[in-house]
Amino acid sequence: MITHPDKVLFPDDGITKGELVSYYDAVAPVMLPHISGRPATLERYPSGIGQKGFWQKNVAKSSPGWLAKVEVPKKGGSVRYPLVSDVRALRWAANLNTITLHVWSSRVPALQHPDLCVFDLDPAGEEPDALRAAALGVRELLEELELPSFVKTTGSKGFHVVVPLDGEAAAGDVARFAHAAATRLVERHPKRLTLEFYKADRGGRILVDIGRNGFGATYAAAYSVRAKPGAPVSAPCTWQELERKEVSPRSFGLRSMPARIAAVGDLWSDLPHRACSLRTAMERLGLPDKELRYDPRRGR
Repeated sequence: MITHPDKVLFPDDGITKGELVSYYDAVAPVMLPHISGRPATLERYPSGIGQKGFWQKNVAKSSPGWLAKVEVPKKGGSVRYPLVSDVRALRWAANLNTITLHVWSSRVPALQHPDLCVFDLDPAGEEPDALRAAALGVRELLEELELPSFVKTTGSKGFHVVVPLDGEAAAGDVARFAHAAATRLVERHPKRLTLEFYKADRGGRILVDIGRNGFGATYAAAYSVRAKPGAPVSAPCTWQELERKEVSPRSFGLRSMPARIAAVGDLWSDLPHRACSLRTAMERLGLPDKELRYDPRRGR
C-alpha cells in the first residue's frame, strides 16, 4: 500500500509520490537487473525536494521482514543495507519518499569484488562541449586499454562512464586501476581535466571523480530519478547520441523516460555480457599483474 500518494515531491512540476511510484513500477523491468544484489543507500525527501532530505544506509528495525538485507561490518559495529532486488522492494523504497537509489559497484555475496568500474565526470558548471569531449576522451583511453565502456547521464551535471568487470579484481585493485587511468587522462588533457576534489582547486576543469570505486562507495543507479527540478533521470544513452550532441546530463526525465524505454529498450542490456578482466589494462598502466588479488573461491 502506498501512503499519501498525492503528496507533492517536486513542487515546481507537480509530481507526486504516486507518480514517482508509478515511474519506478514502469522502469522496474530494465532497472532491477542493474541494481539487484547491490547494497543500496536511500536518498529520501519526506517533505519533497523543496525541503532538506537525508540519506539512509541502515535499514530500520521496522522494515518489512520480506525485505532482503545485507549486514556489512564497520568500525564499532555494522550497517544493515537494503537490497532492492524486486518490484516490491522498489515500491517500498519509493513509498519512503526515496527519490534516488545510490548503489554499490559490487553485489552480494562478492562485495569485495566489484563488477563495475565507474568514472564520474563532474564539471564545475554548464560546459556541454567540454563535458562531451571529456566523456569521449575516457572512452578513447578505455578502447586503447581494450576495455568496453558504457555511458549514462547522471541526471545532474555530468556523465558516468562504466566498465563492466568479471569480478576477478578486488575492490582495492579496481580503485588503483581507476586512479591510474584517471591520472593518464589528466596528463593528456591538463587544461580540461583534473583530479582535484575541491572546486576551488579545479580552475574550471572537469573532475574525473574515481571515488565511486572505493569499498562501500555508491553511484546513482541507472534509471534512478534525481532530486532536482524536472525530476531528471540518470539514464543510459549511446556513444553515438553523445557524439551527435543529442544528449546532455539532464536530457531525460521521470515523465519522458518510459516512452524512451519503449522506443530504445535498455541500452545497458548487453553490459553484463561484456564483463572483462583488468589484468592487461593494469599492466599497460604500469600496475603489475602480480599485485592483483583474486578471489580464492574462484580458484584464481
